[in-house]
Amino acid sequence: MIGKSLVSINDYTKDEYLKILDLAAKYEKQPKQTILQGYVVATLFYEPSTRTRLSFESAVNQLGGKIIGFSDTGTTSVTKGETLRDTIKIVSNYSDLIVIRHPLEGSARFASEVASVPVVNAGDGANQHPTQTLLDMYSIRKTQGTLDGLNIFMVGDLKYGRTVHSLLMAMSQFKTTFHFISPEELKMPDKYKQHLNDLGLKYHEHKDFTDIISEADILYMTRVQKERFSDPIEYEKVKNVYILKNHMLENTKDSLKVLHPFPRVNEITEDVDENTKAYYFTQALNGVYTRQAIVTSILDLN
Repeated sequence: MIGKSLVSINDYTKDEYLKILDLAAKYEKQPKQTILQGYVVATLFYEPSTRTRLSFESAVNQLGGKIIGFSDTGTTSVTKGETLRDTIKIVSNYSDLIVIRHPLEGSARFASEVASVPVVNAGDGANQHPTQTLLDMYSIRKTQGTLDGLNIFMVGDLKYGRTVHSLLMAMSQFKTTFHFISPEELKMPDKYKQHLNDLGLKYHEHKDFTDIISEADILYMTRVQKERFSDPIEYEKVKNVYILKNHMLENTKDSLKVLHPFPRVNEITEDVDENTKAYYFTQALNGVYTRQAIVTSILDLN
């Protein structure tokens, strides 16, 4: 992992996943340190973000590092026509590591190829979101005690959902059974299902989950992403197709945990928040520890 960009979850091996999770557990016990003193991390967010950007900044600040960057391209030379290539090459001179979110698939890979410092992908279009995956895995292992032999239900936007794409690729390294619940228009892309077929892993596709939710160990809810639709009418057709309500959790496993990468729109009602099976707010907190582990591992500070 030392000096190695994290663009796709496939850039890391199973053993490297586990090292990150073990290290995140240590940071959870002691998140405030000075290990990043003297280091500068650049956060370049070409798309809106709350949790990812702020948790990266919190992670770096709590370890004594400095943050530079932007969360609004309207205040940068991008508005003057500066290319992504030029921005990355220039920011490489100012920082030890770059964290980037960009709407175009493949942008993070391109950034890693032109940067002179490691690059971490904080989401590139509908492609991948590897740091979210690692914090999801940390949350799963912490609540279930294992990453093996689990039934993971993925609900909602499985076509454009970069979080579910990355999570599927990572959890396919373990003995996972996947359940995909989505409308026809938002089904898991064939390339991910073929990946599971190649590995001999089981997956099931459903249009509803109310009758099978009792089998779930992890219920991973996602929002339908309005920004990925070119036709507003198509978005209106599917935006409310799955809504998790508190009473729906009554006959589920005691160990079930509900995860969500956020932002939430209306796919989980607020009455679920008080249920002990709701884990999404703690999941977001886990992002700080996991991102501390990622940054310090890449910079060889552990």
